[in-house]
Amino acid sequence: MYYRKIFKYWTCKRAPQHAAEALECLGGAGYVEESDLPRLFRQSPLNGVWEGSGNVICLDVLRAIAREPAALDAYWEEVGLAAGADPRLDESIAMLRTECDDLEQIEVRARRLVERLAIVFQASLLVRHAPAPVADAFCASRLAGDTSHAFGAMTADVDMRSIIDRARPTLTSTDLS
Repeated sequence: MYYRKIFKYWTCKRAPQHAAEALECLGGAGYVEESDLPRLFRQSPLNGVWEGSGNVICLDVLRAIAREPAALDAYWEEVGLAAGADPRLDESIAMLRTECDDLEQIEVRARRLVERLAIVFQASLLVRHAPAPVADAFCASRLAGDTSHAFGAMTADVDMRSIIDRARPTLTSTDLS
């Protein structure tokens, strides 16, 4: 199924950035060879080499959609399950549909198109299954007009306190003994 190719492309593109961010969060401790992080950081770009170049993967997605148009219908059905839950997602789905319908120079736009397919799919899953502050932060940072590809680049209106509290471990009395 072409979904796998979309996810493969997006994972290969994001893994090096994610590894770099994790290393940065840990500072010098993340850079020393006693941890696995330096190896992950060095090897993360290789995923794109092993899995095939980004252009080839994106062209594979376009070929799969052309060969099996019902697959794209299934995609619209899946992301449509989140319809009405977030206006930014609704607008992104509508814009993505328009972009997919425009076959003029679609190969030139393949990377952008596959990236948008991945991001809209992520947003749909988060809106349906994640806590509201998490989904809101993703939609604000990835779908709204003021977007950034850097992790943590949020607007001031994102409820960061709820996201941090969700990630913070809670201690029980048995943990303290």
